[in-house]
Amino acid sequence: MRILATKRLHLREMTLDDQDKLLEIFSDPVAMRYYPGTMGRGEAVAWIERARASYAAHGIGFWIVERKLDQRFLGQCGLILQDVDGRRETEVAYLFARANWGQGYATEAARACRDWGFSHLDVPRLVSTIRPENLPSIRVAERNGMLLTSSLVKPIGGLHQVYAITREAWARDRAANPY
Repeated sequence: MRILATKRLHLREMTLDDQDKLLEIFSDPVAMRYYPGTMGRGEAVAWIERARASYAAHGIGFWIVERKLDQRFLGQCGLILQDVDGRRETEVAYLFARANWGQGYATEAARACRDWGFSHLDVPRLVSTIRPENLPSIRVAERNGMLLTSSLVKPIGGLHQVYAITREAWARDRAANPY
């Protein structure tokens, strides 16, 4: 099911047919260097099943990102629930195949997810949790209007920085820069 579209992208729910596409990312040690490690087919299936359970329970999750022009798989981006300092937060999260880095797709998808989140969810802010050495993801968060607010240690993955944008900051930006 298609969730949203941008000028260049479609975002849709994952299906089990997406295993091989996700393995483009999950089996690449460079793409996965900020995760605990690479993943195989079993982990890809489990990932998809968790995403589908999240759609059913919360209406959000990681979504497949495809290029409108040719339906080419680019990566995944979406809204996921995270524990941040003992609170349940909604995170704008993204992970793209290395062949698609540096083309603005992550920023475009993350902004669309941010806008969808504030338009459809009753949340005071959206966050992105990012390892401090992951400079490309930090730049995406900053282009998404997020500011560094705190840090946390995840049980798996270690130190992460919390970038956030409030509903009020988002609304001010939209009023000043309508698109």
